[in-house]
Amino acid sequence: MADKTTTTVALDFGRLTLSDDLVLYLFGTPGQQRFMQLWEDMARGALGALLLVDPARLEETFPVIDLIERYGLEYAIAVNTFDPSSTHGEAEVREALDLLPDTPVVYCDARDQQSSAKALIALVRHLLERAA
Repeated sequence: MADKTTTTVALDFGRLTLSDDLVLYLFGTPGQQRFMQLWEDMARGALGALLLVDPARLEETFPVIDLIERYGLEYAIAVNTFDPSSTHGEAEVREALDLLPDTPVVYCDARDQQSSAKALIALVRHLLERAA
């Protein structure tokens, strides 16, 4: 949001068991440049990334996408819909971020558990498709 004056400064961690042989370890961190070292540390050994983007600030996504691609990670884009006044269609997001055609783009409200779960499912499906 344009009037936002604070930033999230934290590292979130979660573990989600999907089946006996599939466990997700989830790490979350802000995307600002000052957190790039943390991003690099988290990227080592990761299978993929779910990148939550603010549609009003898509240009701020490029350094993180560059890092994800440098590590060779598969990824999905989750467009955060918390601000209904800032919406872009999928084609606009793909063009703005210069995404490959098979990169999943989903819309989610990060505050909503079901919506966030759907975004994670999109990433896991993408990873499983690529592994097959």
